[in-house]
Amino acid sequence: MTGSVETAAALYLDHLTVEKGSAANTVASYRRDLARYAAFLESRGIGSLAEVTEPDVREFLVELRRGTPDDGVPPLADSSVARTLVAARGFHKFAAAEGIVRSDVAHAVRPPKAARRLPKALSVDEVLAILEAAGAPDHPRALRDRAMLELLYSCGARISEVTALDVDDLDTEHRAVVLRGKGGKERIVPVGRPAIAAVDAYLVRGRPALVKQGTPALFLNVRGGRLSRQSAWQVLVDTAARAGIEKEVSPHTLRHSFATHLLDGGADVRVVQELLGHSSVTTTQIYTLVTVNTMREVYASAHPRAQ
Repeated sequence: MTGSVETAAALYLDHLTVEKGSAANTVASYRRDLARYAAFLESRGIGSLAEVTEPDVREFLVELRRGTPDDGVPPLADSSVARTLVAARGFHKFAAAEGIVRSDVAHAVRPPKAARRLPKALSVDEVLAILEAAGAPDHPRALRDRAMLELLYSCGARISEVTALDVDDLDTEHRAVVLRGKGGKERIVPVGRPAIAAVDAYLVRGRPALVKQGTPALFLNVRGGRLSRQSAWQVLVDTAARAGIEKEVSPHTLRHSFATHLLDGGADVRVVQELLGHSSVTTTQIYTLVTVNTMREVYASAHPRAQ
Protein backbone atom coordinates (compact mmCIF):
# COMPACT_ATOMS: atom_id res chain seq x y z
CA MET A 1 0.00 0.00 0.00
CA THR A 2 1.36 3.43 -0.89
CA GLY A 3 0.60 7.11 -0.27
CA SER A 4 -2.23 8.39 1.86
CA VAL A 5 -4.10 5.08 1.55
CA GLU A 6 -1.23 3.40 3.38
CA THR A 7 -1.19 6.08 6.07
CA ALA A 8 -4.95 5.94 6.62
CA ALA A 9 -4.92 2.14 6.68
CA ALA A 10 -2.16 2.13 9.31
CA LEU A 11 -4.21 4.51 11.46
CA TYR A 12 -7.28 2.32 11.09
CA LEU A 13 -5.38 -0.83 12.05
CA ASP A 14 -3.97 0.97 15.09
CA HIS A 15 -7.53 2.00 15.98
CA LEU A 16 -8.68 -1.62 15.80
CA THR A 17 -5.78 -2.80 17.94
CA VAL A 18 -5.59 -0.10 20.60
CA GLU A 19 -9.05 1.46 20.87
CA LYS A 20 -11.32 -1.45 19.93
CA GLY A 21 -9.10 -4.17 21.37
CA SER A 22 -9.58 -6.44 18.36
CA ALA A 23 -7.87 -9.83 18.47
CA ALA A 24 -4.50 -10.20 16.74
CA ASN A 25 -5.98 -12.66 14.21
CA THR A 26 -8.76 -10.17 13.37
CA VAL A 27 -6.29 -7.33 12.83
CA ALA A 28 -4.11 -9.57 10.65
CA SER A 29 -7.15 -10.49 8.55
CA TYR A 30 -8.11 -6.82 8.13
CA ARG A 31 -4.52 -6.00 7.15
CA ARG A 32 -4.63 -8.59 4.34
CA ASP A 33 -8.03 -7.40 3.14
CA LEU A 34 -6.99 -3.75 3.13
CA ALA A 35 -3.80 -4.63 1.24
CA ARG A 36 -5.97 -6.21 -1.45
CA TYR A 37 -8.22 -3.16 -1.49
CA ALA A 38 -5.26 -0.78 -1.76
CA ALA A 39 -3.81 -2.83 -4.63
CA PHE A 40 -7.16 -2.60 -6.42
CA LEU A 41 -7.26 1.18 -5.98
CA GLU A 42 -3.67 1.48 -7.22
CA SER A 43 -4.57 -0.54 -10.33
CA ARG A 44 -7.21 2.11 -11.08
CA GLY A 45 -4.70 4.92 -10.68
CA ILE A 46 -6.10 6.02 -7.33
CA GLY A 47 -3.38 7.11 -4.94
CA SER A 48 -5.40 8.98 -2.34
CA LEU A 49 -8.37 7.85 -0.27
CA ALA A 50 -10.05 11.17 -1.03
CA GLU A 51 -10.17 10.19 -4.72
CA VAL A 52 -12.23 7.04 -4.09
CA THR A 53 -15.88 7.15 -5.16
CA GLU A 54 -18.83 4.86 -4.48
CA PRO A 55 -18.56 3.31 -7.99
CA ASP A 56 -14.94 2.39 -7.19
CA VAL A 57 -16.03 0.51 -4.08
CA ARG A 58 -18.81 -1.23 -6.04
CA GLU A 59 -16.30 -2.25 -8.72
CA PHE A 60 -14.07 -3.69 -5.99
CA LEU A 61 -17.01 -5.81 -4.87
CA VAL A 62 -17.51 -7.02 -8.45
CA GLU A 63 -13.83 -7.92 -8.80
CA LEU A 64 -13.88 -9.91 -5.57
CA ARG A 65 -16.80 -11.97 -6.86
CA ARG A 66 -15.45 -12.57 -10.37
CA GLY A 67 -11.72 -12.67 -9.57
CA THR A 68 -9.00 -11.55 -11.99
CA PRO A 69 -8.34 -14.53 -14.29
CA ASP A 70 -5.55 -12.74 -16.15
CA ASP A 71 -3.59 -12.51 -12.90
CA GLY A 72 -4.53 -16.02 -11.80
CA VAL A 73 -6.70 -14.74 -8.91
CA PRO A 74 -9.86 -16.85 -8.50
CA PRO A 75 -13.21 -15.44 -7.36
CA LEU A 76 -13.91 -15.46 -3.66
CA ALA A 77 -16.75 -17.25 -1.93
CA ASP A 78 -19.57 -14.99 -0.77
CA SER A 79 -18.45 -15.31 2.85
CA SER A 80 -14.91 -14.17 1.95
CA VAL A 81 -16.27 -11.37 -0.25
CA ALA A 82 -18.41 -10.17 2.64
CA ARG A 83 -15.47 -10.25 5.06
CA THR A 84 -13.21 -8.30 2.69
CA LEU A 85 -15.86 -5.69 1.94
CA VAL A 86 -16.58 -5.28 5.65
CA ALA A 87 -12.92 -4.37 6.11
CA ALA A 88 -13.10 -1.78 3.31
CA ARG A 89 -16.37 -0.35 4.64
CA GLY A 90 -14.98 -0.08 8.15
CA PHE A 91 -11.90 1.63 6.75
CA HIS A 92 -13.97 4.28 4.93
CA LYS A 93 -16.26 4.81 7.93
CA PHE A 94 -13.24 5.37 10.16
CA ALA A 95 -11.63 7.75 7.65
CA ALA A 96 -14.80 9.85 7.45
CA ALA A 97 -15.24 9.92 11.24
CA GLU A 98 -11.63 11.04 11.71
CA GLY A 99 -11.91 13.77 9.07
CA ILE A 100 -9.41 12.12 6.75
CA VAL A 101 -12.01 12.29 3.96
CA ARG A 102 -15.21 14.33 3.67
CA SER A 103 -17.70 11.49 3.43
CA ASP A 104 -18.09 7.73 3.69
CA VAL A 105 -18.35 6.63 0.06
CA ALA A 106 -18.67 2.94 0.98
CA HIS A 107 -21.70 3.35 3.23
CA ALA A 108 -24.26 2.27 0.62
CA VAL A 109 -22.25 -0.69 -0.72
CA ARG A 110 -23.62 -3.81 0.95
CA PRO A 111 -21.79 -7.14 1.14
CA PRO A 112 -23.52 -10.21 -0.31
CA LYS A 113 -25.52 -12.32 2.09
CA ALA A 114 -23.75 -15.61 2.58
CA ALA A 115 -25.86 -18.73 2.62
CA ARG A 116 -26.55 -19.84 6.16
CA ARG A 117 -24.47 -22.92 6.86
CA LEU A 118 -25.50 -25.09 9.75
CA PRO A 119 -22.61 -26.22 11.95
CA LYS A 120 -21.77 -29.91 11.76
CA ALA A 121 -21.89 -31.58 15.15
CA LEU A 122 -20.59 -34.98 16.19
CA SER A 123 -22.75 -37.39 18.09
CA VAL A 124 -22.03 -37.93 21.79
CA ASP A 125 -20.62 -41.38 21.00
CA GLU A 126 -18.29 -39.93 18.36
CA VAL A 127 -16.98 -37.32 20.80
CA LEU A 128 -16.42 -39.97 23.47
CA ALA A 129 -14.54 -42.12 20.94
CA ILE A 130 -12.19 -39.22 20.19
CA LEU A 131 -11.58 -38.53 23.87
CA GLU A 132 -10.82 -42.19 24.56
CA ALA A 133 -8.42 -42.36 21.62
CA ALA A 134 -6.55 -39.30 22.93
CA GLY A 135 -5.59 -40.95 26.21
CA ALA A 136 -3.69 -43.96 24.91
CA PRO A 137 -0.97 -44.90 25.47
CA ASP A 138 -0.38 -43.30 28.87
CA HIS A 139 2.57 -40.95 28.33
CA PRO A 140 3.07 -37.16 28.74
CA ARG A 141 1.88 -36.12 25.28
CA ALA A 142 -1.13 -38.45 25.43
CA LEU A 143 -2.04 -37.05 28.85
CA ARG A 144 -1.73 -33.54 27.43
CA ASP A 145 -3.85 -34.35 24.40
CA ARG A 146 -6.59 -35.97 26.48
CA ALA A 147 -6.70 -33.01 28.89
CA MET A 148 -6.79 -30.48 26.04
CA LEU A 149 -9.55 -32.22 24.08
CA GLU A 150 -11.58 -32.83 27.25
CA LEU A 151 -11.42 -29.09 27.97
CA LEU A 152 -12.38 -28.16 24.40
CA TYR A 153 -15.53 -30.25 24.61
CA SER A 154 -16.33 -29.65 28.29
CA CYS A 155 -16.19 -25.83 27.92
CA GLY A 156 -17.10 -25.29 24.27
CA ALA A 157 -13.90 -23.29 24.04
CA ARG A 158 -12.20 -22.00 20.91
CA ILE A 159 -8.87 -23.65 20.16
CA SER A 160 -7.09 -20.30 20.62
CA GLU A 161 -8.68 -19.91 24.06
CA VAL A 162 -7.43 -23.31 25.21
CA THR A 163 -3.88 -22.93 23.89
CA ALA A 164 -3.70 -19.49 25.57
CA LEU A 165 -4.50 -20.95 28.99
CA ASP A 166 -2.00 -20.63 31.82
CA VAL A 167 -1.93 -23.08 34.71
CA ASP A 168 -3.43 -20.47 37.06
CA ASP A 169 -6.44 -19.94 34.76
CA LEU A 170 -7.85 -23.29 35.83
CA ASP A 171 -9.47 -23.72 39.24
CA THR A 172 -9.64 -27.48 39.68
CA GLU A 173 -11.15 -27.23 43.17
CA HIS A 174 -14.19 -25.25 42.00
CA ARG A 175 -14.15 -26.82 38.52
CA ALA A 176 -13.99 -23.58 36.56
CA VAL A 177 -11.71 -21.99 33.98
CA VAL A 178 -11.11 -18.42 32.83
CA LEU A 179 -11.29 -18.18 29.04
CA ARG A 180 -10.15 -15.12 27.10
CA GLY A 181 -12.19 -14.76 23.93
CA LYS A 182 -12.36 -12.36 21.04
CA GLY A 183 -11.48 -8.78 21.86
CA GLY A 184 -9.83 -9.89 25.09
CA LYS A 185 -13.19 -10.52 26.77
CA GLU A 186 -12.97 -12.88 29.71
CA ARG A 187 -15.58 -15.36 30.85
CA ILE A 188 -15.63 -17.98 33.58
CA VAL A 189 -16.91 -21.35 32.39
CA PRO A 190 -17.65 -24.46 34.46
CA VAL A 191 -15.60 -27.58 33.74
CA GLY A 192 -16.93 -31.12 33.94
CA ARG A 193 -15.45 -33.74 36.28
CA PRO A 194 -13.94 -35.89 33.47
CA ALA A 195 -12.09 -32.84 32.10
CA ILE A 196 -10.83 -31.91 35.58
CA ALA A 197 -9.62 -35.47 36.13
CA ALA A 198 -7.81 -35.42 32.76
CA VAL A 199 -6.17 -32.07 33.55
CA ASP A 200 -5.12 -33.26 37.01
CA ALA A 201 -3.53 -36.37 35.48
CA TYR A 202 -1.68 -34.20 32.96
CA LEU A 203 -0.47 -31.75 35.63
CA VAL A 204 0.84 -34.57 37.82
CA ARG A 205 2.26 -37.03 35.29
CA GLY A 206 2.46 -35.19 31.98
CA ARG A 207 3.38 -31.52 32.21
CA PRO A 208 6.41 -32.00 34.54
CA ALA A 209 7.99 -34.23 31.86
CA LEU A 210 7.41 -31.60 29.14
CA VAL A 211 8.31 -28.37 30.92
CA LYS A 212 11.88 -27.19 30.32
CA GLN A 213 11.69 -23.58 31.37
CA GLY A 214 9.66 -21.35 33.67
CA THR A 215 6.55 -20.91 31.55
CA PRO A 216 3.02 -20.40 32.89
CA ALA A 217 1.46 -22.08 29.83
CA LEU A 218 -0.85 -24.98 30.63
CA PHE A 219 -0.37 -26.98 27.44
CA LEU A 220 3.22 -27.45 26.31
CA ASN A 221 4.90 -28.75 23.19
CA VAL A 222 7.82 -31.20 23.17
CA ARG A 223 10.29 -28.29 23.42
CA GLY A 224 8.68 -27.03 26.61
CA GLY A 225 7.04 -23.97 25.05
CA ARG A 226 3.37 -23.11 24.69
CA LEU A 227 1.51 -25.45 22.33
CA SER A 228 0.52 -23.57 19.18
CA ARG A 229 -3.01 -23.40 17.78
CA GLN A 230 -1.89 -25.23 14.64
CA SER A 231 -0.31 -28.07 16.63
CA ALA A 232 -3.41 -28.41 18.81
CA TRP A 233 -5.55 -28.57 15.66
CA GLN A 234 -3.35 -31.37 14.31
CA VAL A 235 -3.68 -33.27 17.59
CA LEU A 236 -7.46 -33.33 17.16
CA VAL A 237 -7.29 -34.36 13.50
CA ASP A 238 -4.88 -37.21 14.26
CA THR A 239 -6.88 -38.37 17.27
CA ALA A 240 -10.16 -38.36 15.32
CA ALA A 241 -8.50 -40.50 12.65
CA ARG A 242 -7.32 -43.00 15.30
CA ALA A 243 -10.86 -43.08 16.68
CA GLY A 244 -12.18 -44.08 13.25
CA ILE A 245 -14.15 -40.86 12.72
CA GLU A 246 -14.54 -40.42 8.96
CA LYS A 247 -16.19 -37.00 9.16
CA GLU A 248 -14.11 -33.86 8.75
CA VAL A 249 -13.24 -32.77 12.29
CA SER A 250 -11.86 -29.43 13.47
CA PRO A 251 -11.65 -27.73 16.88
CA HIS A 252 -14.82 -25.84 16.01
CA THR A 253 -16.52 -29.21 15.49
CA LEU A 254 -16.15 -29.88 19.21
CA ARG A 255 -17.45 -26.38 19.96
CA HIS A 256 -20.47 -26.99 17.72
CA SER A 257 -21.02 -30.37 19.36
CA PHE A 258 -20.85 -28.80 22.82
CA ALA A 259 -23.58 -26.27 21.96
CA THR A 260 -25.76 -28.77 20.13
CA HIS A 261 -25.59 -31.36 22.90
CA LEU A 262 -26.47 -28.74 25.51
CA LEU A 263 -29.52 -27.60 23.58
CA ASP A 264 -30.55 -31.19 22.91
CA GLY A 265 -30.38 -31.71 26.68
CA GLY A 266 -32.73 -28.79 27.33
CA ALA A 267 -30.29 -25.96 28.05
CA ASP A 268 -31.56 -22.40 27.60
CA VAL A 269 -30.13 -20.71 24.52
CA ARG A 270 -29.04 -17.67 26.55
CA VAL A 271 -27.04 -19.85 28.93
CA VAL A 272 -25.34 -21.45 25.91
CA GLN A 273 -24.66 -17.95 24.59
CA GLU A 274 -22.81 -17.04 27.79
CA LEU A 275 -20.86 -20.29 27.80
CA LEU A 276 -19.75 -19.81 24.19
CA GLY A 277 -18.86 -16.15 24.74
CA HIS A 278 -21.14 -14.89 21.95
CA SER A 279 -21.87 -11.16 22.16
CA SER A 280 -25.29 -11.68 20.58
CA VAL A 281 -27.82 -14.45 21.10
CA THR A 282 -28.49 -14.34 17.35
CA THR A 283 -25.14 -16.03 16.77
CA THR A 284 -26.05 -18.78 19.21
CA GLN A 285 -29.52 -19.36 17.77
CA ILE A 286 -28.05 -21.03 14.69
CA TYR A 287 -27.55 -24.08 16.91
CA THR A 288 -31.28 -24.26 17.59
CA LEU A 289 -31.74 -24.84 13.85
CA VAL A 290 -29.53 -27.92 14.13
CA THR A 291 -31.70 -29.45 16.83
CA VAL A 292 -34.90 -28.62 14.92
CA ASN A 293 -33.49 -30.27 11.80
CA THR A 294 -32.54 -33.33 13.84
CA MET A 295 -36.09 -33.56 15.19
CA ARG A 296 -37.47 -33.31 11.65
CA GLU A 297 -35.24 -36.17 10.49
CA VAL A 298 -36.27 -38.38 13.42
CA TYR A 299 -39.93 -37.54 12.85
CA ALA A 300 -39.74 -38.25 9.13
CA SER A 301 -38.07 -41.63 9.67
CA ALA A 302 -40.07 -42.79 12.69
CA HIS A 303 -43.65 -41.51 12.39
CA PRO A 304 -45.95 -43.76 10.34
CA ARG A 305 -47.83 -40.77 8.87
CA ALA A 306 -44.87 -38.45 8.37
CA GLN A 307 -44.67 -38.84 4.61
